[in-house]
Amino acid sequence: MMVGSSKVMQKLRTDVARVAATNFTVLVEGESGVGKELVARALHQMSDRRRGPFVAVNCAALVETLLEAELFGIEERTATGVRGRRGKFELAEGGTLFLDEVADLSATAQAKLLRVLQDMSVERVGGHGAKAVDTRVVAATNRRLSEQMRARRFREDLFYRLSGVELEVPPLRARREDIPALARHLLDRHRASRPLRLTDAALDALMAFDWPGNVRQLERVLERAIALSAGTLVDVGDLPPTVIHGYRDLLDELPKGNDTLRTWTSRYVRVVLDRCEGNKRRACDLLDISYHTLRSHLAAAQSAPRGDARTPERRVAN
Repeated sequence: MMVGSSKVMQKLRTDVARVAATNFTVLVEGESGVGKELVARALHQMSDRRRGPFVAVNCAALVETLLEAELFGIEERTATGVRGRRGKFELAEGGTLFLDEVADLSATAQAKLLRVLQDMSVERVGGHGAKAVDTRVVAATNRRLSEQMRARRFREDLFYRLSGVELEVPPLRARREDIPALARHLLDRHRASRPLRLTDAALDALMAFDWPGNVRQLERVLERAIALSAGTLVDVGDLPPTVIHGYRDLLDELPKGNDTLRTWTSRYVRVVLDRCEGNKRRACDLLDISYHTLRSHLAAAQSAPRGDARTPERRVAN
């Protein structure tokens, strides 16, 4: 389930729905922990193949010597004591094969995968003929595959075979407005044990953190908080120090004392823009204000007397 109502997630859902209606090979890119397998499963569930199997393979975990047998299968008695079995391509017949971390495949494995994708037929180890397979392939990587290709770490022909349709899953820091909904969704998984909710301060702390591990890290943080919380409320003290540190840094950047609401708001806008790395469009989306209003707040912050400034001035590009 892809949770979130941010503009980037709305676009991703629309793209997934459109791509699911086709039978094309899909390349899903995104940082580790963003939910690439969720996108692959959504493609499968929304397609005509949803009644077929969804088979996931972690390419980084495939042992080179066993790769052909794992992906393409092996014939009975190919070697002493070896039992014949179908490979992942055959197991996904009529459904979807998800190749996760495809950038980790060796050069030899890439060549073998290319051969199968070109003909959509597999030959088992020890076999004497190819068998056609009706399997949709969805590949994923946490690296930019085009850069891997230019660095000659990934085959150019395989890259173009996989990248006809590309979907990119945004990192969590690019869609902070989805954090409340994601947190509620993750907490609801544990509702059977007891109803849980976040305090406003805990939610603020989650919103202030950059989440290098993305949604996977958020899930682990909330599991820790659930384990440590005594009642039905998850508070700031239940969060790990790394998350709380980011929250305290944000508080330190905000105005204090007797600042006016206008000064407070202008400074807060500067903080948000800074966390958006100067991207004004993204800052407007997070703050839910117009570009004109954003410029007004920035002008007010820049024209404020030096005595009103509680934080060091940052240069903001126009």
